[in-house]
Amino acid sequence: MDHEVSSSALGAVGATGLSPLDLFLHASIVVKLVMLGLLLCSAGVWAIIAEKIILIRRVNREATEFEDRFWSGGSLDDLYESDGARPTHPMAAVFGAAMGEWRRSARIGGIDLSRGGVRERVDRAIDITIMRENDRLTRRLIFLATIGPVAPFVGLFGTVWGIMHSFASIAQMHNTNLSVVAPGISEALFATAIGLVTAIPAYIAYNGLSNSFEKFADRMEAFGTEFAAILSRQSEERADDTTGGKA
Repeated sequence: MDHEVSSSALGAVGATGLSPLDLFLHASIVVKLVMLGLLLCSAGVWAIIAEKIILIRRVNREATEFEDRFWSGGSLDDLYESDGARPTHPMAAVFGAAMGEWRRSARIGGIDLSRGGVRERVDRAIDITIMRENDRLTRRLIFLATIGPVAPFVGLFGTVWGIMHSFASIAQMHNTNLSVVAPGISEALFATAIGLVTAIPAYIAYNGLSNSFEKFADRMEAFGTEFAAILSRQSEERADDTTGGKA
């Protein structure tokens, strides 16, 4: 612990005031490192929040536009060539995975598309794609989940260290006057304040963004279920046509 604090140093704090910059500049090196770490984490939190808000709005907009094209009654093969073969957003990726698996099965000579094996492969392709896309969308959210509960304790560590530092300095000076004690304690408490300012947005954003991405995952699952039903129905119609033609 750094004990090299003089009465003039503590007096300088009182003279310069209690602005955030003053509190930071007159804090001990350990508290400064804690504050800098928390500020860096806060910058990372806000960067992730901005990125994910833009991302969830974009994927929802792209999903709506894609579903409009899907339900417009156009050819699924044309839609696959334009969107599904090289998907640029999650909903198109779900469609492309299911349609691609169904088309590969259809190219197998003599296969019955209505049988359970084909439906299972299509369902598995949909599930895997949804899982992969959801993992990609929620990447770095774990950082918010970590910073939310941890940042206040890091700030509290800085506060405890700062108060210990202040009390050691006061013991050296043999002066318990409030004007001497207050600046050092204010510097220490400032670390906790930064920890809370970092943690609160991270906690709120994590819950809000997680809910938004869960809703989008449900939207992908609903679309995948509907599309799998369409493919199953088309498979059965092909099987009926083939059987009728042979009869």
